Amino acid sequence: MTGKTRIEQQTGEPCHHLHQFPFALLRTLFGLLFLMSATAVAAQISPGALSRAHQSLGGPTNCASCHKFGGQAALKCLDCHTEIASRLNQHAGLHATYNMSAGTSRECAKCHSEHNGEDFPLVKWNIQAFDHRQTGYPLEGKHAGLSCNRCHAPAHISPQEQSIIKVKDLRRTYLGLSTNCASCHQDPHNGRLGNTCQQCHNFVDWKSIDAARFNHSITRYPLTGLHALVGCAKCHTPGSDNKPRYTGIAFNTCSDCHNDPHRGSFSQTCESCHTTGGWKKVSLQSVAEKFDHSRTKFPLKGKHERVSCVQCHASGDFKKPLAFARCMDCHKPDPHGGQFSKRADGGECASCHTVEGWKPSLFTVKDHASTAYPLKGGHARLQCAQCHTPKGKETLFKMKFERCTDCHSDRHAAQFAGAPYFNACDRCHTVDSYKPSTFSLAQHQQTRFILAGGHIAVSCADCHKESGSFQPKPAVVYHWVDLNCTTCHQDPHKGQFKSRMQQVKADGTPAGCEACHSTTSWKELSRFDHATTKFPLVGAHRATACIDCHKPPNLETKLINVDFSSASTKCEDCHADAHGKQFAKADITHCAECHNTAKWKPALFDHEVRTSFPLRGAHQNVRCGACHKSFRTVGGKNVLFYKPTPKECAACHGATIPASTSTKSMY
Repeated sequence: MTGKTRIEQQTGEPCHHLHQFPFALLRTLFGLLFLMSATAVAAQISPGALSRAHQSLGGPTNCASCHKFGGQAALKCLDCHTEIASRLNQHAGLHATYNMSAGTSRECAKCHSEHNGEDFPLVKWNIQAFDHRQTGYPLEGKHAGLSCNRCHAPAHISPQEQSIIKVKDLRRTYLGLSTNCASCHQDPHNGRLGNTCQQCHNFVDWKSIDAARFNHSITRYPLTGLHALVGCAKCHTPGSDNKPRYTGIAFNTCSDCHNDPHRGSFSQTCESCHTTGGWKKVSLQSVAEKFDHSRTKFPLKGKHERVSCVQCHASGDFKKPLAFARCMDCHKPDPHGGQFSKRADGGECASCHTVEGWKPSLFTVKDHASTAYPLKGGHARLQCAQCHTPKGKETLFKMKFERCTDCHSDRHAAQFAGAPYFNACDRCHTVDSYKPSTFSLAQHQQTRFILAGGHIAVSCADCHKESGSFQPKPAVVYHWVDLNCTTCHQDPHKGQFKSRMQQVKADGTPAGCEACHSTTSWKELSRFDHATTKFPLVGAHRATACIDCHKPPNLETKLINVDFSSASTKCEDCHADAHGKQFAKADITHCAECHNTAKWKPALFDHEVRTSFPLRGAHQNVRCGACHKSFRTVGGKNVLFYKPTPKECAACHGATIPASTSTKSMY
């Protein structure tokens, strides 16, 4: 550093000589300094130069044109690009498929990044990879092979759309096109058939017309009856230009298209007698206007009013007499195949039907009571077709009914086909309803499995459940080969008593669970004799609860998962050592050496044999506690210790002992 100012460095003169500079030079210098300062400030505000499309918005004073300040800064793209905003609001066009929120420009910068310089492209297109379906207009058929500018051309954009598109050069925009075919293609029908070309044409071939898609009813000549089956070219014949005509075709009268087969014999129009449903379907309205059939011996009523004349007057000779006294005079052959020919009326149709219609039949439940099979109970509520299956002329009305299975399938999979039931459904069911069954408890007692104890109160469905072992359909099981308990009940003991369960009862069958339990109650175990085990219960053990010896796992309160064979037969395995291990041998106290199962006291301890202090004389009647008085705390309990106990008389009787009671006289 030289210690000079920047001006001094640039001019080479000290500052106090600046007054000698011309005024114009000073003004130039200050102008340069101002421009340099403004450029530095703008560089600090703007992250970079704008693209060429936005050059008119450059400069620090135009920031608010694109950015909204106050709070969190936001973009204002859609304020200018209203054509995009309009499509977003309508959920139409490409941008709408990007799930952009309408009314906000926050997501525009994800694709259109600014401040990257004048030559940076704001819009990037990969024409080859672009999926046109995203615009809402998939390119199908011949559209798929066209170049973009074939459709996206200024000539195809309507003046209304051109007025709202911001891009001045319409060759550079993809907006503004209509999905209407006529926006690109000339309408050869000149608007006569509307603007929805797809109702007849497709995108593959213009000449391939799908007549089924065109609604001819919107024209002045709706197609009805057989006209709907006529090919388009039959009516739309070529005109002078050798192209199909869709206008100027006469259709006011039938004779415009059809020749008169009557050659002018009838003055009335064709539609007076005929319809588009078929030439042979003669309209009776015109005939009725001239001929009143009610004046004949056979007035037309019901369905007869709609019968064509030629169905009765087959030869066309209306003067020829017809037989009509009986329905069967006309209605032949008998649709029931003579099933009712033996009835008193010979099977006359009018007994069950009317001229109003073949269905419903007049034959009621009351009439059915006069047949060999009166309908009772649930049968009276059935529809005829449930028994007399409709098969047209093959429908059977004379049916077998001696056995229920003549109509009903065997729902029990032949379990009752043999003796004593022989599939006689009425042994357990009635015609009132299939359920409930009439099979009673008294009847159950006649089966191989007599219900006793708790089984009497069990619902039928608890034992008789549906099984998939029957084919072709599952059925409820009523017969079992094995009537052992385990057929229905799982063995909760997992085979621990298998040998006991295989013992044979008086009737020669395995005892099963009943070797220990009864049907009265699962907890009733009077049949189990513990004396037959390796550990007969005697003495105080007889009153001990099972769970006190047979301990359930995992702190359970039931014996369901107990391993009964694991119970020990040794006292010390179940009972705690009450003596604090003072009699233990190899850390085990053998209780049976002093006690038995009768009761804990008095003990069997033999003081004469097992100690060095035999009890004789007056000592024989002394209580144990009179000599053994030493207590210790073991495991939180106060335990009487028998050793060591002094043997000297003075230890119990004091120093003054009469001679007659000396130890020498005692032992």
